[in-house]
Amino acid sequence: MPAALSFPDVWHYAAMALVVFGAAVAQGVGGIGFAMFAAPVAAMFFPQLAPGPLLTLGGFISLLTALRERSAIDWSAVSYALAGRAVGTLIAIYAMARFAPQALGVLFACLILAAVALSVAGLRFAATPGRVSGAGVASGIMGTMTSVGAPPIAIVLQHAAPPRLRATLGIVLFLGSIFSLAMLAATGRYTGYHAGLALSLAPFLLAGFAVSNRLRTLLPPHAVRNVLLAVCALGAVGVLVKAWAS
Repeated sequence: MPAALSFPDVWHYAAMALVVFGAAVAQGVGGIGFAMFAAPVAAMFFPQLAPGPLLTLGGFISLLTALRERSAIDWSAVSYALAGRAVGTLIAIYAMARFAPQALGVLFACLILAAVALSVAGLRFAATPGRVSGAGVASGIMGTMTSVGAPPIAIVLQHAAPPRLRATLGIVLFLGSIFSLAMLAATGRYTGYHAGLALSLAPFLLAGFAVSNRLRTLLPPHAVRNVLLAVCALGAVGVLVKAWAS
């Protein structure tokens, strides 16, 4: 097996397991957060986790989040976001084959940081069909190239009630991750090795999600929004760190 695909040593694996646990807690409470915490660590220590294994784990916990509050899913927003995500994924696959993907990742990370800054300043983003679709395109590009695809959609939906936000984001990210993984597999960038590595970390993911079940009802809506914006900013910084590490 090539060195780039070797299984991480026990200390690196333990560190990633801890990050996966914490990221799962954040995802379960706020609806996003998994890849944003895990991707920067993967970029610096074992890049074989990104994007495929992190997309696998992130998609799974997104499904759990959506099922937990499935009655709150905004299916109209889901349809617009997924249409955009499909387009964005195809763009990302083309870019990964033709160009250096880091440049687009950096561009979108900077746009996310700008959107967070505007949100903190008090600007509201109405979740119109066009904006949700556009956020889906950005999500598909970022998610496929970096495994961090939640921020664009989270920014657009940030003013939704927490259950609606978590459930809608969850189903979009789950279905979007399936499409991204299928495209990565078709181009040889996602193999059985990557799936096995994700499976080995799944118990830590489930443990973090279980903890989030106790925490999610303790945060008021404004606190969830503040956490969401902070995590979006962290995710954008993580993409920049990954580009720099590459």
